Amino acid sequence: MSFLQQVPLTAIPLVAALAFQACSMRMNQKIPDRSDRVREYVRAQVDSDATPGIQYVVVNADSVLFESAEGFADIGAARKITLENTMMGYSMTKTFTAAAILQLADAGKIDLDAPVSRYLKSLPYGDQLTVRHLLAQTSGIPDPIPLKWVHLAAEHSTFDESAAFEEVVTNNPKLRFAPGKKYAYSNISYWILGRLVEKVSGDSFSTYMTRHVFKPLGLSEKEIAFEIPVAANHSRGYLKKWSLLDLSKSFLVDSKFFGEYKSGWLGINHHYLNGPSFGGIVCTSRAVAAFLQDQLRPESRILSPRAREWYFTQQKGSDGSAVEMTLGWHIGETRTGPRAEKFFFKEGGGAGYHTEMRIYPASRAASVVIANNTAFAVKAFLDTADAEFRR
Repeated sequence: MSFLQQVPLTAIPLVAALAFQACSMRMNQKIPDRSDRVREYVRAQVDSDATPGIQYVVVNADSVLFESAEGFADIGAARKITLENTMMGYSMTKTFTAAAILQLADAGKIDLDAPVSRYLKSLPYGDQLTVRHLLAQTSGIPDPIPLKWVHLAAEHSTFDESAAFEEVVTNNPKLRFAPGKKYAYSNISYWILGRLVEKVSGDSFSTYMTRHVFKPLGLSEKEIAFEIPVAANHSRGYLKKWSLLDLSKSFLVDSKFFGEYKSGWLGINHHYLNGPSFGGIVCTSRAVAAFLQDQLRPESRILSPRAREWYFTQQKGSDGSAVEMTLGWHIGETRTGPRAEKFFFKEGGGAGYHTEMRIYPASRAASVVIANNTAFAVKAFLDTADAEFRR
């Protein structure tokens, strides 16, 4: 899976930028206490200038194993980051969106193998495209780099999502391949799923998610939502000065999204993605950890046993070959730590933030990291830090 396929407000230079972010830091095993050892590793990310700020949480089904926030939420204001600060979750949102679709399927309101055209009749993709194809990223729908699919938070009250969605679909009407043939990431696929939630439930996407996903987990709108709840408590996103992304930014997006340089970092002005269902959550790492914890427990508060089986079952292409996706999760494997272990994950990234959440079924643990730097190496960080909590 290409990271580029997930990130709004970024483009090809990000690949090169990330190449220089390969994580060379190692866990200091001379520190005997695990919490102290991991906390020092988290702090080292800020001390090494890998990111202005970072949140990291690890949980099992019953408790929080570790949590830490280091660095700055706002460099210019010298505001330290805390675990209560919200940040942009970007494409981690897709896994939450998938949970909503599976809830509706479990209730008999959506047939996973029915044509999407049964529910949304104005789409140009024909009757072969099913809901399952959208969830498993085997739809064949194009994935143009969504550089312009974003608007400032200050513009949100007048933003027309329906018009933005129609424009994107109209400009990308042809499938790249027959649905189900193979895996290929598409932000449009999950934008369509959000519209499907609205069509079937009768609620706005944000209202449905709040009522049926966030609130059952005991999460408030100050912890996870689709708008910044309190601007003063929201962490600002950043680009590293003189990075390839910084040098190419004027060719990629409008200058209104960029603030000032402070201590070697360019601040990104508060903004939202045009499609909340493919990347719109505004969240704390603790809120994401609560969602992960729910999936580790014997009984989920948001998914029935049948829906959860759908959620974590690896999918297959039309030729019977395995796809490295479930209906909402990507499937990975790490070889760090005590042994190789498969895990479910979702990465997200965009203008000023980089995120990833993971579930390790064999270790019965889960983790999430959110950094306010587009180019922070989330995968390398989690490979190293999570190894301390895997069995």
